[in-house]
Amino acid sequence: MFDPHQDNRPHIIERAETPRGDLQLQRRGEHYEIISNGTFLMATYNGESERLLVSAALEKAASPTRVLIGGLGAGYSLAEALKDDRVQQATVIEIEQKIIEWNRTHLAPFSGHALDNPRTRILHADILAWITQTEEKFDAICLDIDNGPDWTVTEDNVALYSEKGLQTLTRLLSPEGVLSFWSATSSPDFVTRLGKYFARVETREIPQERGEPDYIFLAAPS
Repeated sequence: MFDPHQDNRPHIIERAETPRGDLQLQRRGEHYEIISNGTFLMATYNGESERLLVSAALEKAASPTRVLIGGLGAGYSLAEALKDDRVQQATVIEIEQKIIEWNRTHLAPFSGHALDNPRTRILHADILAWITQTEEKFDAICLDIDNGPDWTVTEDNVALYSEKGLQTLTRLLSPEGVLSFWSATSSPDFVTRLGKYFARVETREIPQERGEPDYIFLAAPS
């Protein structure tokens, strides 16, 4: 009998048209992939670098009670934040309503149903606009809204990595807070830019079984 969970070919589960274009959830064997306008965006394969995005920031933050996560993805980053008992609230900003819905259904087991945790606050919003309007402060800000500063899926996301974007993020950080970025590529220029606004900057490399490593950029004001 045919078992779709053992078939490694991609099987489309759902497609949706969004203001940013086509968004597709597909299953490959036992795992899921999200495709945006034909470009691979994220998958449930292992989530190691998505977890490190958060765990590395929490490790360096003095007292991470309030965490902001930009991009829900497959829920791995949120699940990592909730593992830390010091975190009283994890706020997640996700621009795509469909990704939120998929995290409540198909993707929920991969994060341990993290959206149902009472410490989770999920907001359907554009983080580029949201960070300019909020007055909240966070002890860790962990951002994974794209493939990194040098490979953005949408042109608008370039603003997050710009000097103006970094200035805005600095305003949201508590004095001993930590900022982290996920990236599919190294970005020496971005690291240099971070150094203009933060006293401590660090790059962590996560080897992948296939292809180039993933990268985490960490920055702290003191």
